This record gives sequence, structure tokens and C-alpha cells, in this order.
Amino acid sequence: MTTSHPALRLSDRIAELLDDPASVPAVWSSRPQWRQSLAHGAPGIALLHIERAATGRGPWEPVRAWLSLAAGAPVTSGADSYLYYGAPALAHALSCAAQAQPGSYQRALDHLDQVVTADAVHRCDQAEARVERGDLPALAEFDTIRGLSGIGAVLLRRAPGGETVRRIVASLVHLTVDSAHHGEILPGWWTLDGPSGKSDARFPGGHANSGLAHGIAGPLALLALALRCGVEVDGQREAIRAILAWLERWRDGHSWPYWITAADLTGPDREPLAPQRPSWCYGTAGVARAQQLAAFALGDPRLRHDAEGALAAALVDPKALAATTDLSACHGYAGLAHIAHRAAADASRRSADCLRSVAALLLNTIHPPRADADEQAQRLLATAGPTFLEGAAGTALALLTPATGNAPATGWDACLLIS
Repeated sequence: MTTSHPALRLSDRIAELLDDPASVPAVWSSRPQWRQSLAHGAPGIALLHIERAATGRGPWEPVRAWLSLAAGAPVTSGADSYLYYGAPALAHALSCAAQAQPGSYQRALDHLDQVVTADAVHRCDQAEARVERGDLPALAEFDTIRGLSGIGAVLLRRAPGGETVRRIVASLVHLTVDSAHHGEILPGWWTLDGPSGKSDARFPGGHANSGLAHGIAGPLALLALALRCGVEVDGQREAIRAILAWLERWRDGHSWPYWITAADLTGPDREPLAPQRPSWCYGTAGVARAQQLAAFALGDPRLRHDAEGALAAALVDPKALAATTDLSACHGYAGLAHIAHRAAADASRRSADCLRSVAALLLNTIHPPRADADEQAQRLLATAGPTFLEGAAGTALALLTPATGNAPATGWDACLLIS
């Protein structure tokens, strides 16, 4: 029988402090994105309460309160919506609730499925037109946060056998075809913008982004997850291997650069990577988990071993951990502990034991022995805010799996493309 970790008290206390939407300070609740943002608003906080209610750790009343807030007015769709905002964000939250309570929210989900599907089809049409023009993509075309990888995660869960999922997968496969631009041969996911998705003078000639949130690791994860679900299109396995080969080219020990610039392609050998946080959004945790998923999809035990080894090494690297400065799900200790435990569940026995030990060490860092859970929760809410991706709700949610030893009951972390 698994014994829960004391960090679970911190998770519980955060949830208690966030049980009523009316209790959230106006500095957060008055923000325009509050009602519809999975990252920074009500749908993300709802995920915490949905998972707790599904596992018997909390009541359903906070779930209903937060979902009512999220769905209490017209929901954004179309070009301004994506996995972390608008219709796809609400669809993800409601589908998590429906998994715990089959049949619930069905009318709303049926409507959202139609909306998200129509938007995905339009995005695929735009991607195909962009390819026909010979243009390079924007990050928002394909990434997890704003692009087809994120929307694909929603539809892979809601309609895995649907034609729209296949179109998304096909678009991401085509993304891996090299492009010629001003005489240079570039990977198909090269973008002329900076990592923010906007023009950036620091990135003349653009860049190729490696991260799971904004870079090519997102399409890698989606392609792998789709293959594991039985969704396969022409060239999918080759596309996965093309991404893996690119990542291997630029790997430095157990780390990957956040991005590759035009100067990196044409200049001398890169300097060794400086210590960087091994986070979900950018860093080893996200990239290695995407590689592990790809290894399972391809049936490649050597790749799986390499991915698991890189993840374990990064999460005990003192310099990498020193660069990690918060507890968040996005780029903090709680997210690392969650990914370590998720990866352990899919790992070989030896790697699994190592990764679970790493997760336990991370939990001790998050909630040291004799720490006051109430004081820590209050301080976290005051400094990081109540939100999912970078705030207290996400920290509390990410703690549940490693602290209890149980996989998520609702599949909430599908929005991170790690499951």
C-alpha cells in the first residue's frame, strides 16, 4: 500500500483556500482572461477540484462553482481560442469532469466538440495554404499552448477516431518536411519570429524551438500519443524519427537548448549549455517525456532508456535544480515531480525505481519536513497567484500524483501533452 507524502497537506490546503471563486482577490478575478483561461483563470482552477472530487479528496460543490464561472457567458471560439483559452480550454475541463461522472455536461460537450472541430479544420486549411505558398510557420500554428498540437490533444481525447484528428496529425507530419528559405535548408518547424511568437531582433533569421510548450516537442508528443491510440497516417513514424534525429543532433548531455538560431546552424560548434531549469515548458522534463512517449509509440527500448536516463539525470543535477526557482506546474518543482512520477509509470523497472526516488526528493524540496502547510499555501497564493500553469492551483494539482502514488483519475495532464 502506498503511503502519501506530507506534501499532500500543502495540496489540500491550497484547494481549501480556492474552494470559492468569490474568495479570489480582484487583482486576479478582474482580469479579462479570468473566466476562460486554462492557464490563468477559472478552467485551470476547476481542474484541481475535479481531480480531487474524482478521487474522493474533496466535494463536487467547488467543481460546479468554478465550471459555472467558466461557462457563465459566451465562450470564445475561432482564431482567438486555443487549448489554453476559450472553447478548447472549457472542453478539456468539462471532459475531465465527465470522465469522473459519465454523462455529465454532455450537451455542453457536444456543442464544444463541434466548435473545436470546426476551428481545427480551419487551422488545418490555413496550414495547408501556408505550405502551398512556401511560407514558414508561426509557432501558433503548431505548438501546444496555441496551436494544432494543443487542439489535437483535446480532440484526441474527445474523438480519437475522427477525421479531424487525422488531419491534425497529417499537418504535423508535413511540418517535419524540410523547407528551403533564401537558399537555406531549414526544418519545417523553423519560424522567422522569436520564442514569443512575435518579431524579435534578438533572433535574426528566426529559430527552431525545442520546448514542449512552444516548440517541436509538442508535435512529437501529439504524434506519439496519436500513434499509441491507433491513429496513424502516412509518414507519421518517419516524422517522429525526424524530430528525434533533430533533437539528438543538438542534445548536450541530459539537456537540450531551448532553441536553435540561424547563427547556430552556420556558425562554429556551440558552447556547452549553461545550467538551465529542466522544466515542462522548456527543458529536459518536457523533451524527455515526449521522447519517452515516442519510444513507446515506435517500440524502441533503446530510445526509452535514453529518455528516462536523461530525465533522471536532469532532475538530480544540482546546477539544473538551482535554476529552478518556483513550485509551479509549468517550470517549477511540482511539475518536475509530476512528470517524474508519470514517466516512472511507463519506465523499465530500474528506471522506474530511480524516477520515483527522484520524485520523492523533489517532494521534500517542495514541502520540507516540519513545514507549515497553511503558511506555505498562503504564501504561495500571495506570491504566485491562484492559477494553474504558473500558480498555486497547478502546484496543488501536480503534487497529487507523486504525493499519493496514484495516476490522475481524470487525465487532467493531457493538456500538458505528457499523457
